Amino acid sequence: MFDGLYFEFPKLVFVLFFYLACDALCKMRLPSIYFPHTQRFGDATAGVSRLLWFLKWLGITMLVIALMSPVKDAQIQAKPQQGYDIALVLDASHSMKAQGFDGSDAALNRFEVVQRIVKDFIRKRESDNLGVVVFGAYSFIASPLTYDRNILSRVVEQLYIGMAGKFTALFEALGQAVNLLHGAKAKSRIAILLTDGHNTPGGKVPLEAALELAKKEGVRVYAIGIGASNEYNGPLLQKIADETGGKAYGAQNALQLQQIYDEIDTLEKSEIETNDFTYKQYYYLYPLFIAVMSLLLYVYLRNKREWA
Repeated sequence: MFDGLYFEFPKLVFVLFFYLACDALCKMRLPSIYFPHTQRFGDATAGVSRLLWFLKWLGITMLVIALMSPVKDAQIQAKPQQGYDIALVLDASHSMKAQGFDGSDAALNRFEVVQRIVKDFIRKRESDNLGVVVFGAYSFIASPLTYDRNILSRVVEQLYIGMAGKFTALFEALGQAVNLLHGAKAKSRIAILLTDGHNTPGGKVPLEAALELAKKEGVRVYAIGIGASNEYNGPLLQKIADETGGKAYGAQNALQLQQIYDEIDTLEKSEIETNDFTYKQYYYLYPLFIAVMSLLLYVYLRNKREWA
């Protein structure tokens, strides 16, 4: 609470020295001006207790501190108004059950590793509007675009393998990602498409239609294949990335996948000007309250007969 606290009028501390000098040198001859029941205040000083002395000087000291106006500067950063619109497209087909993708924990399956890395990516994207598309035999939007990273991370946590079927509707997922980003206001719109399999034939959306839609909407696609190189269609992912202005990657383990997301995070950084505001928090009410309560208690006790 006291970090960064300072006084607006520090020179007023000399008022306290004035009180000290006056108390030592100026004896009160007309106490009736200051307090009621003046006769009791004029009694011998032997009757004045240490408690009364403490209350009086606590009140005076707190009054001076209040006059000095303790204050703290607080910084407010305006929330960014623009950033990237990002669709996180995740493969939840049955092939994602494969284990051994993370060398440090072989018991984890691919999808669990992807969830961890994607949540870390979400945490870093403070200025962006992110959404999630999940696909298997079909695709659906698991989360619309949102700036709320906590909610988005919880959505990713609740995803599970097979929730969209056991196959890989890759082209439909690409089309769903473009649909998610359709009408978004950001100048930069990207889709990060992750899969560990080949597109299942017979889908509702052909590749050329999905690519044409992505190019029309200005969606740049980063296509990531995970697992062994023969498990996913590398040339297809490269084609998707090339035609949309993105980049294709391959990751054989969790470390490489983390590096890919880190690279995308670096490549697609939002350059947003934010406005910082400073406002002052005043704390004079606290010493003022203590001063008033101390002096009221002082007057009350000083006027009691037994304290005379």
